[in-house]
Amino acid sequence: MKTMKRKIATFLLLAFAAAALAVFAPAKKAEAAGIDGPENLMEQTVEDKENPTTVINEAASETGTKALAAGIAIGLGALGGALAMGMAIFKSVDGIARQPEAEGKIRTTLMLGLVFIETVVIYALIVTILIVFVM
Repeated sequence: MKTMKRKIATFLLLAFAAAALAVFAPAKKAEAAGIDGPENLMEQTVEDKENPTTVINEAASETGTKALAAGIAIGLGALGGALAMGMAIFKSVDGIARQPEAEGKIRTTLMLGLVFIETVVIYALIVTILIVFVM
């Protein structure tokens, strides 16, 4: 069981690192190229008369990378939340089956735990929204 948890933790860590690289690498590339953001897109396109599609393609690539990072972030957040909820419910049902007289305490603790797990998924949603609209 510990090796499975270690594998899941390693996978999640690598996936979050890949998502972070996907978000921040194009921003650094755009800064190095002198591109400030979408608000200066038209000015830069008009100035670059030789190849006006260059700036547009870089901006579209950055938007696609943001979408990919957002999808990875919310997907992993939902996956982690679903796995944690499933394990919590499994353990609570197992505990109730072993000690039916402790059902009330187990149910209360389960509901509190599920609320905390759900807040982590909501934080992942907020981070995803921030990636898409703010960065």
